[in-house]
Amino acid sequence: MGRRLRVLDVGLGHGTQALRLARAGHRVTGLESDPERLAQVESAVSAEPEGIRERFRTLAAGGQDTGAHFLPGTFDLVLCHDALPLEADPSTTLAGLARVLDSGGLLSLVVENALAAPIPHARAGRWDAALAEFDGRDRPLLGVAELESLLERIGTPVENWFGVEVFAAEDAPADDERLLAVEERAGRTEPYRRLAGRLHLCAVRG
Repeated sequence: MGRRLRVLDVGLGHGTQALRLARAGHRVTGLESDPERLAQVESAVSAEPEGIRERFRTLAAGGQDTGAHFLPGTFDLVLCHDALPLEADPSTTLAGLARVLDSGGLLSLVVENALAAPIPHARAGRWDAALAEFDGRDRPLLGVAELESLLERIGTPVENWFGVEVFAAEDAPADDERLLAVEERAGRTEPYRRLAGRLHLCAVRG
């Protein structure tokens, strides 16, 4: 990224990624529907130097609200990490995110890999929970093929995708270089990446 980007971060969480981008000189807009999390991020932003505060804007909204706030082509980069509402029809939200991307803009999408949902339960010996993932799903089965099809239809085809948390748990130590090396290799290698707990898709607006 050799230029300053217009960034939309959908589902700020703790604001870690958004703040990192603002500190790097990019102009960031963050959407967060949880009032408590939004207040925490705004408090963190208020402690930053003036230049960073000027580049950081927050809105109490979710990914489904982009059409109410932004014109088409407003952003160069849209982050939607663990914020896609899979319990509803995700295609509407994805279409809204694609709409606010400028031509050539990047959508970075991280979602739970529903196809691999039984695996962590089975690893922990929670056999009833693992069986329930097979037999009583109350959420859509969104794997790579389904997401690629959705994104292709809205003019934002996937250029590459990776597995996240293939072997490591979400709370695994982030400073273990051997673990990180294994995860990095597995996350881009077949067939391991398809077994990951989460999927990271990079799609580009046509």
